Amino acid sequence: MSDSASTAAALAALPSLRDETLDPDQLAAYNLYLSAGAAGLRVGVADARRNKFLLLEDYAPQPATPLAEQLQILTAQHDLVGQPGWNQVRLSVHNRHFTLLPAPLFREGDEDTYLRLHHRADAAREVVRSYRHAGRDIVSVFAAERDVAEWFGRLYPTGKLLHHTSALLEGLVHQSDRGAPRRLYVSISQQEVTLLVVRDKQPEFCNVFAFSTPEDLIYYIILVMQEMQLNPDQDPVLVWGDLLHDSALFTILRKYIRNIRFGNRPYDLGYSYRLNDVFEYRYFDLFSLHLC
Repeated sequence: MSDSASTAAALAALPSLRDETLDPDQLAAYNLYLSAGAAGLRVGVADARRNKFLLLEDYAPQPATPLAEQLQILTAQHDLVGQPGWNQVRLSVHNRHFTLLPAPLFREGDEDTYLRLHHRADAAREVVRSYRHAGRDIVSVFAAERDVAEWFGRLYPTGKLLHHTSALLEGLVHQSDRGAPRRLYVSISQQEVTLLVVRDKQPEFCNVFAFSTPEDLIYYIILVMQEMQLNPDQDPVLVWGDLLHDSALFTILRKYIRNIRFGNRPYDLGYSYRLNDVFEYRYFDLFSLHLC
């Protein structure tokens, strides 16, 4: 069996949840959302008119197979991904190579220069793109794997490619209250944690850290809280991502942060009953693509 055939056989979605009202013959009524990174591939479909998610699929990571190849295999075996005619299509890439700029300082064409302060993109393997946050005077500049960006551009030339932090930022700002005090939000993925601080619906901090042990994770969270003048013994912290209530990681988090709890799905969106068995704090960044 070839490597591609082996991978194709392994590309099974857990979970794979689809509402029976989703009509494959009416794709113009739906938005397709994709995310790709070290945690694997994820697929969401939302009814554009009803703002309701009807499909959620989570494909386990295949570390030995490049992301672009995983996407190609998924397209070959999926009845919806890769099909034309969607209302909108968005793909978020997960990595640590991004920066956020005030929109008045951004000049199109200088993306590589802005990003170089944080990450020197390898032109043979990466492209540098930007995404403007409408109404927030913020522009995200980020690197994406060239093969992934080209795959997406061929299939969906009018689709939007963005960094996962943009989806998180939009979802969290939407979730937060006007006039609310400064608060830390935590999104945990495959050996990476994204930390965002929002006050009065304005983002004040956003960064992605790699971690390999629970101690690393705690260190970064406490460090950011101290830098942002937040108190781990008093200030609330909300957590989303790939962990369980009874996981050792969450147990350690609760030891060092007294007022910690899991977050909810993005507000003001609908979710099929098929998603009822999925924890509310999972897939927040995928669902938040609907707000971008």
